[in-house]
This record gives sequence, C-alpha cells and structure tokens, in this order.
Amino acid sequence: MAQEKSPNIIIMYADDLGFGDIGCYGASNIPTPNLDKLATQGMRFHQGYATAATCTPSRYSLLTGAYPWRNPDAAILFSNDPMIISKDQTTLPSMLKDAGYRTGIVGKWHLGLGKGDIDWNAEIDATPNDVGFDDSYIMAATNDRVPCVYIDNRKVENLDPSDPIEVVMGHENAFPGVPTGKSNPELLTMKPSHFHDAAIVNGVSRIGHMRGGKSALWDDETMAETFLGKAQEFVAENKDNPFFLYYALHQPHVPRIPNPRFKGATPHGPRGDVIVEMDWCIGELMKTLEEHGLADNTIVIFSSDNGPVLDDGYQDQAVELAGDHKPAGPLRGGKYSPYDGGTRVPFIIRWPLHVKPGAESDAVVCHMDFLASFAKLVGRGIDEDASPDGIDVLEALLGKSESGREELITEGTQHKQILRIQDWVYIAPKEGTDEKPELYNITGDIGQDLNVVDQHPDRVKHMARRLEELMGSTKTRI
Repeated sequence: MAQEKSPNIIIMYADDLGFGDIGCYGASNIPTPNLDKLATQGMRFHQGYATAATCTPSRYSLLTGAYPWRNPDAAILFSNDPMIISKDQTTLPSMLKDAGYRTGIVGKWHLGLGKGDIDWNAEIDATPNDVGFDDSYIMAATNDRVPCVYIDNRKVENLDPSDPIEVVMGHENAFPGVPTGKSNPELLTMKPSHFHDAAIVNGVSRIGHMRGGKSALWDDETMAETFLGKAQEFVAENKDNPFFLYYALHQPHVPRIPNPRFKGATPHGPRGDVIVEMDWCIGELMKTLEEHGLADNTIVIFSSDNGPVLDDGYQDQAVELAGDHKPAGPLRGGKYSPYDGGTRVPFIIRWPLHVKPGAESDAVVCHMDFLASFAKLVGRGIDEDASPDGIDVLEALLGKSESGREELITEGTQHKQILRIQDWVYIAPKEGTDEKPELYNITGDIGQDLNVVDQHPDRVKHMARRLEELMGSTKTRI
C-alpha cells in the first residue's frame, strides 16, 4: 500500500479478557469508555480469534505466524523455561525491523527466557531482544509466577548484587525458613484458592519459590502505571520514525490487584476493577499518540490472548461477584476451553487514514495472520519458512473485504485441536479416550449448545480428515 510514511503499529494485548468483558461487546456495568471510543473510531470484529485458549501458545502464534502445535514446547511455561522462539526464526517484530521499524515490547512475555537454568543476576541470553525487538521491558512470565521483577532488556531492573535472586519452580519449598502461602497463610492479604501457595510477594503467594532480590521486586498496585510509562516513553522516543509496539497488558490475569484508585470501580470486585484500570491505560496511551501527532497514522489493535476465567487460583470473589455479567458474552466456555469462548476474543482495529470509523466486520481473522498481513502492508516479502500458517488478511483487517479465513485451527488446553471451516466447528475427541467428536454450526448456534455430530456423519468425516491433513502438513497457509 502506497504511503508517504509507513504507519506505526501498536498491538495492545490483554490477558484473559473475554468476548463480553468490555462495553462495546456487551458489558453493561464494567465501564470501558476508552475501548468503546476506540471501537467507534475504528472497526470491531465479531469473529476475531487467538489460536489457543491459553496464553503462551496464542502469543507464540501472534509473533511467529505459526500454529502452536508445530512447537511441542508452546504450552503454558514456567518462568525459568527456555525461550521457545528460536533466534533464527522470522517473527513479526523481526520482519518489521527489517522494514525499517523500531520495535519494542512492554509488559508480559511468557515465551521463555534463556536456555534453561537462568541466572537472574547476570545478563540473560535469549530474550525478546534476540527475536526482533530492539527494546524490551517485561515480566518474565505472569504476575502470579516468580520472579516478581521487571527485566529491562537483558537485566533485572534495580537488582542489588549483594542480594542475589534465587528461583526454584516446584511445589516443595526449596528455601526452608522463607515463608510461603502454604506455611504462613497469616501473612497473606489475598489467599489462594488452588496451587498459588508458594513464595509470598506483597502479601500474595505465587507459583514457584524465590528468595533474594528484595530491591528489584515489583509493586503489584503500580504495575499498570509502570508498564504504561514505559510504553509512553517508547512512543515519545520513536515518534519521528516508524515503530512497532507490542503492549502486552497484564490485566485481568491473576492476581488481580488494581491501583487503589480503581478499587470499587465495578460491582464485580478486583476482576472488574482491573479491567477498568486496563481501559484507563489504553486511554492514556491514546492521549500520548495524540500529543505527538501520531494518532492518524498509527494502526492500533486491541485484542486478548484467550478467553476469560473467574477463579484462576485466588480467592478474589470473581465467581461470587459476577452477578449477571457474562465474561464470554454469548459464547460457551472460556480460558482452557475448546469452545469458542476460549479463543474468540474482543478484536478492534483503528487506523483513521484507512479504517472506516464505527465499522463492524464478520470476517474471520486471527492474530496469527498479523505477520503475513503486515508484511504485505509494508511491502516486505517473507520467505517460505516465515509465517507457515498465517495468511494475508489485510483487506479484511482494513474493512475492505468481508472475506477472512475459510479454515482455522484453534486449541483448548493440552493441545486439544478444533477445526473451523466457514460456519462449521469440529471438536476432535481427545486421543485415548471414549469421547465423542462434536460438531456445531455457529450461524444459528453461537453458544454451541446443540451438538449435531449424529446428524452430519459425512461432514464429521470430512472435517476429521481435513484436520489430520492440515496438522500433517508442513504449511497450512494458501
């Protein structure tokens, strides 16, 4: 596409946000004015997908244009697992970097670091800086996992060398004498509901054990502002040249600890409140674009890595205070689920120079397609090994076509694959079980309530065979 100046690109990626969690997608009592404004200024997709119902696999696909099942390590990672993107792999940021963009990531990474057995007190080899990002300011994994520190490019920020960090994953306490949520529940301000009972940081017990690094520990209540500030700095520093920013928000992932000024913003407790906090962050970053005269020629995409979850390890009353709110909207399932609620997510794109304001689209689009689509946008050819499964859906992303994907494979937890062909969704039985396959036509059954597998045996056979063909091929893009 001919442009006097290449557009900036920002992907704002929420964590565990559902299809029905924000106002423009039907939420009635979680105020999200900035996201609603983004939708009125841009285009809202009704069928935008992540590739997986969990975070690491979907983030892997977004950056690589590859289905997560191509990489057996693309499953939910611990903080000290090795990086699962290879240094020689083409990625969305590396492609844009080659096209002259400055590239940056701020926020959640969760795609592994190093080569295993990380020394958190030294420079870390194998970070986002090695797979296409010029600038990186991240948490290693998630806010419920140790180490609870920020990593500025290759080094832990604010680390005191005399108080080195030690991290051990596992259930048993590796550091006797160091309090844990299991041994010292009286020290907790938020109690776990399951599994999150190890190292205590800021009154909250986490997954994994940690000692040392006291000066480097993050403050959960100011995490949103910390990441926002870094995102704003990146925009300001690169305002004169094209940039790509992957702003990987941590909300509404557990533990849900909003800044005190957002507490009580909704009737839904901490989960609703951190969504309001997230919306505020988005509004502030949009103001930054306006201040620097960048809003018109910046592509802003907002979406989520997977569907919603209420109780995900802490007693924060998300279930009890849900009320009439339906985090997945009309969809069935949520995070971890093979149903659409696990992977169909909010998906908004704003680019005033090319995207019609207030538009809506029924095109099927997927985060995995960003690499191929933006390569087309910036006139950058990609070789055959790049984006093996992502396709060019640029016309659909810009609202110039209602034709998106014809076929899409998604997955629930533990690599359970689902094939969508046009309006038909086939859920394969789990290998080694006596489960029956499932078949849904989502044109009239968006909630996937009616399994019509017995009524369409030929279609079931065709889709089962097609899924096997696609997963057995080296490439699925056409």
